[in-house]
Amino acid sequence: MLRPDYPITTERLLLRPVLESDAAAMHAYKSREDVCRYLPHDVLSLEQVIERTTTLYATTTLEDEGQSLTLAVADRMSGELIGDVILFWRSREHRAGEVGYAFDPAFHGRGYAVEATGAMLALGFDGLGLHRIVGRLDARNTASARVLEKLGMRREAHFVSNEYLKGEWTDELVYALLDEEWRAR
Repeated sequence: MLRPDYPITTERLLLRPVLESDAAAMHAYKSREDVCRYLPHDVLSLEQVIERTTTLYATTTLEDEGQSLTLAVADRMSGELIGDVILFWRSREHRAGEVGYAFDPAFHGRGYAVEATGAMLALGFDGLGLHRIVGRLDARNTASARVLEKLGMRREAHFVSNEYLKGEWTDELVYALLDEEWRAR
């Protein structure tokens, strides 16, 4: 079970539960084709984002496998929402998890995704006691691959034409990190 103390602070960021009042700022990037191109969902309407803030994004704890925790990522100084990160608890038996993220392109290239995802890795390894955390991505998403590599995750798999996503077959990359690798960084 994971019950984080909020907000989670990093050097430049605050990670906190998603609020319904975040919907407009989230919609600003989740409604963009370039942001959603490699995500498993299409662009989202404001109504869809609002609905997600009260359902998918409303969880503040992880009680059991199969659940996910989505946190809003805000600039620590201004409080401005710049993205969101997610931790999936995939298996209790295998102590396995997965991380993901989406950021407003206005904030790309500043290391925010690395910083925020690093905080989610800490929650998974240190808070939940996971043994292994993966990041899965479309092989064309080279920026996302760099984020995972900067976190010390290694590329373990390249699945060729394995997912039919948004009308086309896509390759998938899988990156992974073990708890002992996390601690040895």
